[in-house]
Amino acid sequence: MKNLSLRLLVVGTLLAIPGLSGCAGIVFSGNKTPFGFVYANASTNEMVTQNSLSSKEGQACASSILGLVTTGDASVATAAKAGAVSKVGSVDHTFTNILGVYSKYCVVVTGE
Repeated sequence: MKNLSLRLLVVGTLLAIPGLSGCAGIVFSGNKTPFGFVYANASTNEMVTQNSLSSKEGQACASSILGLVTTGDASVATAAKAGAVSKVGSVDHTFTNILGVYSKYCVVVTGE
């Protein structure tokens, strides 16, 4: 009986993991970022302007734990300020998700 209970617990846990994973990743899923339930590490482009794409680059990030606590400022203005970019040339996004426990979303701005 004890062996059966242990097996049921293991099987139940394995079946529940896909439903529970991704909680933190769902926080940033509306930002046109690729999504992976187990692991994601991807970059996407949002915008390119007529301004020069010089070597100046700034980044601003927000992170989330289990989708319950999210902190940070991932705005274009903050990223531009961090890189001393006065004329934005492009805006890119990076997204990392690890088992839905931790996720990080960053805005990367380049320009002059």
